[in-house]
Amino acid sequence: MVNIEQLREHCLKKKHCTEEFPFDATTLVFKVLNKMFLIAPLDKWERGEASMTVKCDPIYTLELREKYESIYAGPYVSNKHWNSVAIYKGELSQDFILELIDHSYDMVIKAMPKKLRDKF
Repeated sequence: MVNIEQLREHCLKKKHCTEEFPFDATTLVFKVLNKMFLIAPLDKWERGEASMTVKCDPIYTLELREKYESIYAGPYVSNKHWNSVAIYKGELSQDFILELIDHSYDMVIKAMPKKLRDKF
């Protein structure tokens, strides 16, 4: 299982990544060139209910939800393009969680105009 510091380190190693709290004091958001790719509710992490919400290809979104109990349609985001991941359940390996983060980052870059994509 990944902890919040490992998650932060993994995200912050990515090119043009920033972290901020745009919604409230407990919702950590990672962005690439000002576009969100990961949301981490820190109050849940503190309660032992670690989770994250990540962007995902729409077809892969559904495949993941069918395959894993820990991956589900999350609140406050487009359920077509975003999945919430219950990390605390221990169903998913650390490597797979990091792969989901990488996929999310890549999806956000892929949706950017070519002028911005060229920065990568």
